[in-house]
Amino acid sequence: MGRGARKPKGFRDVDGILLLHKPIGISSNRALQKTRHIFRANKAGHTGSLDPLASGMLPICFGEATKFSGYLLDASKQYRTICQLGKTTSTGDAEGEVISESPVTVNRAQIDSVLKQFIGKLEQVPPMYSAVKHKGQRLYHLARAGKEVERAARAIEIYSLELIHFDDDQLELDVHCSKGTYIRTLAEDIGKALGCGAFVSQLERTGVQPFNLQRCYTLEQLENLAAQGIEKLDCCLLPVKSALSDLPELIIDTSAVDSLKQGQVVQVANTPASELLSLVAQNGQFIGVGKVLTDGRIAPKRLMNTAR
Repeated sequence: MGRGARKPKGFRDVDGILLLHKPIGISSNRALQKTRHIFRANKAGHTGSLDPLASGMLPICFGEATKFSGYLLDASKQYRTICQLGKTTSTGDAEGEVISESPVTVNRAQIDSVLKQFIGKLEQVPPMYSAVKHKGQRLYHLARAGKEVERAARAIEIYSLELIHFDDDQLELDVHCSKGTYIRTLAEDIGKALGCGAFVSQLERTGVQPFNLQRCYTLEQLENLAAQGIEKLDCCLLPVKSALSDLPELIIDTSAVDSLKQGQVVQVANTPASELLSLVAQNGQFIGVGKVLTDGRIAPKRLMNTAR
């Protein structure tokens, strides 16, 4: 919602983070709009799309939390996926047309050996069916028009890749990876290395650092709570600062809080050795993110609006 936009009637200011378990079959944006409507929230945004055929964690930031959504976008992700061996598709998942088929003759030892090759820092080429832009156009728009263009490889990192189950022509994997990793491409590359091809038949996002599925809510659960009263939904929200758990926390006094809000830099004793800090007032209120300058002083980087 742009600055000065008219607020929908009956909507309200909501601040916090909701961990939505997106169902299969709807886009991330559609899931966002449904959730925003359930909460009657003036402002909301999600932190990283999931394909319509994927399910799982979709963190949604409300109100002031949207200022800090970038930290969740940059966070590492965890997935549980099932890879179908012996076939490749036009999209890298079950939605596309089968474009090749090969016999599957691999064993567990071969799979373990191949998976080890994909742990660590890698270069990955984004799939054509992705939201990456090429000369201002989304790649998936070009793909739907039957066009394919050269894509530059991107640096990613696979922190862990665990084989959960292997059954004839299916691999079930747990993946912990950096932002920007395409699991469809990972599955295709694994299939190529195995010599039989592969595509993603199922995909669930199981975590966005620092969150896991235990705090996720489904749309149905949210609708049931809202039917009992809109205030019942507030218990589902995580505090804004929970997205910044990887940043060192620094408690600052009232005078420093006031100075930062006026855009001034401040000197604080015992400043942690970190480029960015999560700033908290003495009363426990989250203030925002501060940047540590070369001389040790702290400058405001992004602050909460505590006026409302």
